[in-house]
Amino acid sequence: MLKRISVLMLAGFTAMAVAGCGSGGGGGGGAITMGFSQVGAESGWRTANTKSVQDSAKSAGITLKFSDAQQKQENQIKAIRSYIQQKVDVIAFSPVVESGWDTVLKEAKDAKIPVILTDRAVDSKDTSLYKTFLGSDFVEEGRKAGKWLVDEYKSSTDPVKIVELQGTTGSAPANDRKAGFQEVIKAEPKFQIVASQTGDFTRAKGKEVMEAFLKSTPDIDVLYAHNDDMGLGAIEAIEGAGKVPGKDIKIITVDAVKDGMQALADGKINYIVECSPLLGPQLMDLAKKVVKNETVPTRVITQETAFNQEQAKAALPKRQY
Repeated sequence: MLKRISVLMLAGFTAMAVAGCGSGGGGGGGAITMGFSQVGAESGWRTANTKSVQDSAKSAGITLKFSDAQQKQENQIKAIRSYIQQKVDVIAFSPVVESGWDTVLKEAKDAKIPVILTDRAVDSKDTSLYKTFLGSDFVEEGRKAGKWLVDEYKSSTDPVKIVELQGTTGSAPANDRKAGFQEVIKAEPKFQIVASQTGDFTRAKGKEVMEAFLKSTPDIDVLYAHNDDMGLGAIEAIEGAGKVPGKDIKIITVDAVKDGMQALADGKINYIVECSPLLGPQLMDLAKKVVKNETVPTRVITQETAFNQEQAKAALPKRQY
């Protein structure tokens, strides 16, 4: 009898220790360990996204193994293989680029570890390699940017010269935001994209590329930047060239992080299409379901809006990121 009580007490202490490791009240039906591979920390958006995932894992009682890929696909593949070796319950990652994932995803599938794509998609033809994609409709974000531009210049017959700061080459948001924007503006020949180059989603690169644009293309009417950070870097370059951002060059960006929203409120950016980074709570809910082998939608889209100057002023005081 004493031996049985001792075993029960030991089991109780072990359960408490496991719950403590999970930083919360358990993953529903047992402790869950998630391996999460993040793109990097290239922008304010990405920092907010990381915090949302980390905070939500803690709240959900999910043990999080986190890795930063520093915007390199090979680092993400290494991290995913490491998670497979560690026999985590679920893998989630935001792919640096769309292509080149089939081999490692097949390894995860063979190991019976479900995979969730967050924020960015992959172009694999075998959709059985992952359970679901959680994130934004990047094509629709591009369309929203294009619609604002068409409306802004509806009464103008003059050519509108546009420069584009693309996101990381080969990434889903860069490909799709470009495609959605072009889809809307192509009907009107007056809209001309005179220069388009990657700024890698970073403020420093956005500034550097915009400086080059200003030297090679003196008469720029509009800048379309695939994220706020590149747009903010471009503003520095525009001001450095003696021009007024928001007036001499109209600026459209995507994300709606605090710094971008402040620039919009100040009139330095003209329009921002929102892309919410706060995917953590939805990700943890999906993780619990796929670990239990419950059916989940193949695509879960986040609800988002867009902002002009007045809307930015109203939203800023309560902005979480």
